[in-house]
Amino acid sequence: MPLLQQDLYVVLQLAALRGEEPTTFSALASRLYLSPSRVHAGVQRGVAAGLLDADRRVQRRALLDFLFHGVRHAFFAERGAITRGMPTAHAASPLVELISDNGPAPVWPDPEGAARGESIQPLHPSVPRAAREQPLLYELLALVDALRIGRARERKLAVEQLEQRIRP
Repeated sequence: MPLLQQDLYVVLQLAALRGEEPTTFSALASRLYLSPSRVHAGVQRGVAAGLLDADRRVQRRALLDFLFHGVRHAFFAERGAITRGMPTAHAASPLVELISDNGPAPVWPDPEGAARGESIQPLHPSVPRAAREQPLLYELLALVDALRIGRARERKLAVEQLEQRIRP
């Protein structure tokens, strides 16, 4: 049962909640704009991959190891055409405060987005909508994109920031 991009999206949502809120499949589905069945399947694959335990708690070390060493290979992303969207990777917080880049900003295509830049496909089409409503989830997703598309310096900073944000 291979891990899908949307499964990582579900796992990152659980990491963003930090165990502070109920995590029923319906509650997660409404936060992520996914169906409860997709969330359930994502949790099951997250457990099978060792990123979650049976109680839906994030396995911090396993998740960080996967993000640091595997996400750019398993869920690679390519820069696309210039479009309107929502900033991601080093163009979004927290990396935008740490890195200055003169090139076009990477963005998730989104008609409601305020930025223009090179399109990067998010882990799931509903990512921009959920990220607008959840600042910590937005940071986690943007940092994961920095690992997916970034150069060595951006990846190093993303690793440091993810270690601070993903708690046991």
